[in-house]
Amino acid sequence: MTTTAPPRGRPPVERATVRRAVLWPRLADTAVMLGFVLAAFLIYRPLWLNLSDGYLFFSGQDQNLWEWFFAVTAHKVLNFENPLTTTLQNHPDGVNLAANTAMFGLGVPLTPITVLFGPTVTFALALTGGMAGTAVAWYWVLSRHVVDSRAGAAVGAAFCGFAPPIVSHGNAHPNFVALFLLPFVVLCLLTVVRGARPVRGGVFLGLLVAWQLLLGKEPLLIAAVTMTVFALSYALMRPAHALALARPLGVALGTGAAVALVLVAVPLWWQFFGPQSYPGLEHGLRGNDLAAFPAFATESLAGTPDSAVPLSMNRTEENAFFGWPLLLVLAGVVAALWRVASARALAVTALVLAWISMGAVLYLDGTPTAIPGIWLLLFDRPLFDSVLESRFALGALVPVGILLAMATERVLRMRTRPDRRYAATIVWVSALAFALVPIAPTELRVTERGEAPAFFADGTWRTHVHDGSVVPVPPPDVGDADPLHWQMAAGMGFPLVEGYFVGPNRDGEGRYGAPRRPTSILLERVAEDGGTPEITVGDRAAARRDLQHWNADLVVLPIGTEHQHELRATVSALLDAPGRAVGDVWLWDVDALLER
Repeated sequence: MTTTAPPRGRPPVERATVRRAVLWPRLADTAVMLGFVLAAFLIYRPLWLNLSDGYLFFSGQDQNLWEWFFAVTAHKVLNFENPLTTTLQNHPDGVNLAANTAMFGLGVPLTPITVLFGPTVTFALALTGGMAGTAVAWYWVLSRHVVDSRAGAAVGAAFCGFAPPIVSHGNAHPNFVALFLLPFVVLCLLTVVRGARPVRGGVFLGLLVAWQLLLGKEPLLIAAVTMTVFALSYALMRPAHALALARPLGVALGTGAAVALVLVAVPLWWQFFGPQSYPGLEHGLRGNDLAAFPAFATESLAGTPDSAVPLSMNRTEENAFFGWPLLLVLAGVVAALWRVASARALAVTALVLAWISMGAVLYLDGTPTAIPGIWLLLFDRPLFDSVLESRFALGALVPVGILLAMATERVLRMRTRPDRRYAATIVWVSALAFALVPIAPTELRVTERGEAPAFFADGTWRTHVHDGSVVPVPPPDVGDADPLHWQMAAGMGFPLVEGYFVGPNRDGEGRYGAPRRPTSILLERVAEDGGTPEITVGDRAAARRDLQHWNADLVVLPIGTEHQHELRATVSALLDAPGRAVGDVWLWDVDALLER
């Protein structure tokens, strides 16, 4: 008599069920993450299709600046030079790169990309990858540690990564787009709260904070304020629980601070005490108008070219603009989740950060009210004195995203009859569409950038520049940083005078650009007005002093520049020499003129 051995392992039907249970979540994760990557690419599609000449329409001079940051970082790495400072701008005084948004945390690892493909590719990659990476990071953290619904996590992460303020900064500011480390900073603290070893969590926290400091200090400050407000709000609601968590969180935060300080002590010292450092940067009153929150951003589906103009500083600083449909839905979400302490704390956090962002006095549709803002308590404090207060509205994005994720999870996990659950799902999906479709991002517009003069691009400059600097006419500044593009086209081979950066004024306070010298002011006035001033003996003497201060080798005016004839006449009068045409530029050889 023979017997058949029972099959080993699970029955086939059970094994298939297990495989599906494992496979479908992975497929869902992959689909969501690839969707975020595709969305980011579509937003920047016009730039990717025109990397040689494309320039983000609303970036002002910031695309030139950020590409220059990536180019100078790569130049420093290749030449084994100190990346925290350079004299390639503002020659000979130089620029404190640690005190600027140089983003070493991306610029250094992306050096091979910059060298092989150019700084425009690095710029596009930082923006596209940063936006997609932020959404992916939030999806990972939300789906694994905050909500049990992948659909809810996808909704919350999509808002955190593609909200109107993020897309607005996406025109020009990679440091406010590449926020992919902040979700993991939150996760480190969350794991400690849930019982993980605080020292180990603190070490990971310190590593993340150190890297984030090299990506962007201002977003880290805003995130720290956001988490502090949430912690205080939650502590007031659950004091006993908060008291029990105080010790492990304190150990984790102390360990993290120590680890981060060791890793970034030198860059931080250089930023605050190194050459060309400054104590703060005054921006004036830049709070969000209360009317900006229900309005629509320029790059939102419901926005128009003029919808945000009267309510924002510029197209890269549309820091509110949640849209009134989302605000209505959020009010309903908060009411429905009010019994949940964490949801209440999230709602309070979003409101406080929005209030901070409205500045010292609340404005409504351009009219000041008598309501003071929290910013009155913060504006002159260290670190806060260099921040645009309107940007604190970015701190409200994550609480809002988490609230949307929590609400989606509860609707999809309702324990009720199937017909009621289906009806509730249809209502909630409709509400999400009502709230989020109007603020969905549109692709960012791109224009054609001017080509660098062939004089620089083909290397002709090498026969005219020796150990000194190049003086463009007029010298570059915040309003016109095209000469930075010429310098990049020339392989960072020569230094420029003045430029676009943040550095100290003559009184030591921070300012955008170099303190203007008399010759710069004169040439800038001609470039703007087009008139030809009468040049005096004093003007010629000042020009001589300025050229000597700049250690200038060459003064260059591209042929075809607006007001070219007036600028050429002015420079010729200042230097008492007509200049000569070389290729597509007029140039004046300073060595010969000053008889060095």
